[in-house]
Amino acid sequence: MIPHSGVMCLLEGVVFWDANRIRCVSGTHRDPHNPMRADGELPALCGIEYAAQAMAVHGGLGGAVGARPKTGYLASLREVVCRRGRLDDLAGDLIVDAERLMGDGNRVMYRFNVRVGNVDVLGGRATVILDAGAAGS
Repeated sequence: MIPHSGVMCLLEGVVFWDANRIRCVSGTHRDPHNPMRADGELPALCGIEYAAQAMAVHGGLGGAVGARPKTGYLASLREVVCRRGRLDDLAGDLIVDAERLMGDGNRVMYRFNVRVGNVDVLGGRATVILDAGAAGS
């Protein structure tokens, strides 16, 4: 349901989803082979990629069964607040929440939050442009 494969598939499961929200879980932030690590550390801002993947899964789950998921790219981030420096030093699983705020066939806006237990790591809003290559066809 996301355009990534192999080790870049960072989410490990979907806990809940409905038409407007999704909650995913992952422990891949602790993996020493996480592809986003730099100098042995995983910066907390990489949580944005976890959130983007949750948004992609949400879009895939809400789409037509068996249809090719729409490709998209992250167009903007707003009101991002990062409360931690790193993800890899957090012992618990990441909980990634995304809530669809609005959207149409070409773009969608989500509010997202990444946390471990009751500790908020980062959150904000993201706008995703969908099937940008198909817009001119």
